[in-house]
Amino acid sequence: MAEKKVSILLVEDEENLQEALKLNLELEDYEVTCASDGLEALKAVQQEHFDLMILDVMLPELDGISVCESIRLQNNEIPILILSAKNSSADRVLGLKKGADDYLTKPFNLEELLLRVNKLVEKSKRLAIRKPLEQIYKFGKNQVDFKVLECITKDGETIELTKKEIMLLKLLIENKNEVVTREKILQAVWGYNVYPTTRTIDNFILSFRKYFEEDSRNPKYFHSVRGVGYKFTEL
Repeated sequence: MAEKKVSILLVEDEENLQEALKLNLELEDYEVTCASDGLEALKAVQQEHFDLMILDVMLPELDGISVCESIRLQNNEIPILILSAKNSSADRVLGLKKGADDYLTKPFNLEELLLRVNKLVEKSKRLAIRKPLEQIYKFGKNQVDFKVLECITKDGETIELTKKEIMLLKLLIENKNEVVTREKILQAVWGYNVYPTTRTIDNFILSFRKYFEEDSRNPKYFHSVRGVGYKFTEL
């Protein structure tokens, strides 16, 4: 039985560029669906599964940043590559804050685009095979019960956790051994309307170390990756 092709939603209103990208992606053996405006893109995502979205920023009806934000508010983890004529660092940061996985400025090198697409497709495959966490997760001497919002610490003490603590723990553990960016934590745990400082997230990590680490100054499980994000490590 032939392996199912990787499906890509290409959202681009410039007709010539859309056709050129579609052709080149199909030559790489991807299955490509096209949308020409933001509302059409959102409708397509709701109706069908895609392994990747390539999303232009300047779109009719609804701009690409708003499309990206809307998709993430629906908790859809589809990898998103933004294409934009805007090349300032502020525009790039905004795109990533709103949930994009990557950001490429126009005009771009086709080979670079295809390399980035391939990287995000691999990420999509990892997401597809990720098993959902059990209600109770154990690591070392520790145990977390996601349903009742409790943990058993390294010392055998039972502690009630806040909903935010549980959400952050779940996010880090689901992405174990991978760095989770500050932006992704903001989207998943705090939503878009509240932006805590990095110190707020750091304080959560410090609490986790106090609960779960034998030596909080030399953490085995909960790590801060300076300037990038945070990581839960379990070998």
